[in-house]
Amino acid sequence: MAATSSASAAVALVSLSFPASTSCSRVSASRHHGPRPFRAATIRCSSASSPNVSQGAPAPAPPKPQIELEFVGPKPEADGSYPVDRAEAASGEKLLRDIMNENKIELYAAYGKVMNCGGGGSCGTCIVEIIDGKELLNERTNTENRYLKKKPESWRLACQTIVGNKENSGKVVVQRLPQWKK
Repeated sequence: MAATSSASAAVALVSLSFPASTSCSRVSASRHHGPRPFRAATIRCSSASSPNVSQGAPAPAPPKPQIELEFVGPKPEADGSYPVDRAEAASGEKLLRDIMNENKIELYAAYGKVMNCGGGGSCGTCIVEIIDGKELLNERTNTENRYLKKKPESWRLACQTIVGNKENSGKVVVQRLPQWKK
């Protein structure tokens, strides 16, 4: 009897937690009739996320929202129309300056081509005007507010302007090298 009570005292409860997709079953040890100090059982578990279980191909990620961009040239052509360059970018992932450079779209005037800061926000040579789609861009940064304090609200620094916010999509129309209108 003493052996039975000491064995009972040695039994500890163990709590195991498994992911929701795991199923477990208890397989009892051989059946034995009569008093036993300890009853062993085996627990078998299987998980859908187990590497041994084939699940098929993973579901494809939903497409990222895209922002369409139109870049209007700074000067009209001989027929009076303005040249337009087009590009597309994933929403919220790139600066306007980077999109323009990747698509070989003219950003700088003559002085800016030589003397730009490379996107650091310290020269103010990458000014563009947002004609349409302002709501698809980030708010003006402190750097922009400093450089553009006397300029129209539609003017932005391309090196400080993030296109989209990872959730929105739409179209932005940008005037390259805007002309100062007094």
